Amino acid sequence: MLRRMDSIECTRGRQDSSKIEENLDKDDFTPSNLGTKDYWDDAYQRELQTFKDIGDVGEIWFGEESMDRVLRWMEKEKIPENAAILDIGTGNGVLLVELAKSGYTNLTGIDYSAASVELARSILRAENIPNVELKEMDFLSCSGELSCFDLCIDKGTFDAISLNPANTEEGKTCYVQALRGALKEDGLFVITSCNWTKEQLLQMFSQGFGFVKELPTPCFQFGGKTGNSVTAIIFKRLH
Repeated sequence: MLRRMDSIECTRGRQDSSKIEENLDKDDFTPSNLGTKDYWDDAYQRELQTFKDIGDVGEIWFGEESMDRVLRWMEKEKIPENAAILDIGTGNGVLLVELAKSGYTNLTGIDYSAASVELARSILRAENIPNVELKEMDFLSCSGELSCFDLCIDKGTFDAISLNPANTEEGKTCYVQALRGALKEDGLFVITSCNWTKEQLLQMFSQGFGFVKELPTPCFQFGGKTGNSVTAIIFKRLH
């Protein structure tokens, strides 16, 4: 049973364009335990037990629409079914389940939480989906261990890294370096974020990546301003 998660704890809302430039170079949100490994170990241990008890896969980060959005884009762009795809911070592995059901055959998921990997493995087994590679691995310290992926997908992991109370800037820098190492030249990167605007993501991934497109996400209006609660961007790794 999939439990839809339509909203998560986001530390900042989308900003109107007049405020973006002044905020590009400062972190105007407070670090959180959502950025710590202890938090996710505890969370996935609880979800693992819940799955064992009642078969509930747990929270779907950003809701099912976030997965459908990426899958629609992949179908439209005719991403080959044998493309090497990496799910960064796989969590419960539900994205891998949906990718496999859509016909993709070369799938890898990583997470630094052992409970997450065990949960994802259990869910994939319950869905009768074989041949998905799962690794307990910290993306920030995986230099040389991941390479030659055609597509990397991040749905909330960069957000969590950005909330880590310790070494936030170092974490973001390591993330970009790890991503370059994991992708082939001209490989694609899909990121979904609720903490960063399009302009901020373009700045943070400006070294070694080119903007491809922004995927449409739900809009809201407040105080006469229009914004998005979630940003979804496609990048390409440059030579």
